[in-house]
Amino acid sequence: MGAAFFYHLTRRPLEATLPMLLDKSLQAGWKVAVRGTDQGRLDWLDQKLWLGPEEQFLPHGLAGGAHDALQPVLLTTGPAANDPQCVMCVDGARISAEEVNSFERICILFDGTDEQAVQEARVQWKLLTDAGCAAQYWSEESGKWEKKAES
Repeated sequence: MGAAFFYHLTRRPLEATLPMLLDKSLQAGWKVAVRGTDQGRLDWLDQKLWLGPEEQFLPHGLAGGAHDALQPVLLTTGPAANDPQCVMCVDGARISAEEVNSFERICILFDGTDEQAVQEARVQWKLLTDAGCAAQYWSEESGKWEKKAES
């Protein structure tokens, strides 16, 4: 049974935080799906991940390619063809309680400077915890990641 980890981004943007979380997931031996809501935004994120430092190379691909099932990290707006253990939701992508329970981990990353994104994350927290899902809320407000709540 998995858990949902909410990451409140207040100091570093998505393109700086996501590679750190992806690296940790890959080190755990997990395949990852990054679920977004807009293909153009995933294309942009794909470019950011390719342009990272060489020593921090993150093997990944955009959904729709011939080798989706083999990708360690697959950026997608729909179901993930790479059989992930972890799903990272960005830009308000939704996750169901059933999905939380079928993956090792769900990461929900949201922009703390965007009030609508904060409100959407609160709604998602309530829906998932009301359904009995384990959840943790992490904040970087102090300058380092700290767990602020757990249910």
